[in-house]
Amino acid sequence: MNRERIKCILEAALLAAADPLPLDRLLGLFDESDHIDAALLRPLLVELAENCQTRSYELKQVATGYRFQIKSEYSSWLVKLWDEKPAKYSRAVLETLALIAYRQPVTRAEIEDIRGVTGSSAIIKTLMDREWIRVVGHKDVPGRPGLYATTKLFLDYFNLKSLDELPTLAELDFSSTEVSAVQMTLPEMTTEMNTHE
Repeated sequence: MNRERIKCILEAALLAAADPLPLDRLLGLFDESDHIDAALLRPLLVELAENCQTRSYELKQVATGYRFQIKSEYSSWLVKLWDEKPAKYSRAVLETLALIAYRQPVTRAEIEDIRGVTGSSAIIKTLMDREWIRVVGHKDVPGRPGLYATTKLFLDYFNLKSLDELPTLAELDFSSTEVSAVQMTLPEMTTEMNTHE
């Protein structure tokens, strides 16, 4: 099978898929007799990505695989296609998500302590319902509270391949006083952020 045919098969599969496709699923499209391996597919995926440079869509690798998606520069026009507006999240939800992403694994009590407010159960439930966070263990203290960390769906939603791609704290805009309190508690934790995926 020639390279162009393989590339067309990959493109068709990525266009048809509802979710990102990992490399092993893409390899599964071919029979063993085709003698196609990851070493052959990776450069073809790079070529597909390069072919998209002048298009309105791109091939993106996220945590769970590869997907075609519309380039963000076109979103202001495309949002008009949908009657339903995208979900808007409160500052509290976004602060909580940021704390989990940068300090994971973290308990609810630690989140509440940093934010200076109690009652984050509903926020944690919202994030768990979205499958952006999950319990990855329990802290070895009385009551054994759950330790929260982000999921691969969180990475996919925010177009990240890994936690390494999160912006550094220096790149974030901490202009409000509420968020400034969060900033002051995070810098010493940035080395921990890649330990739990």
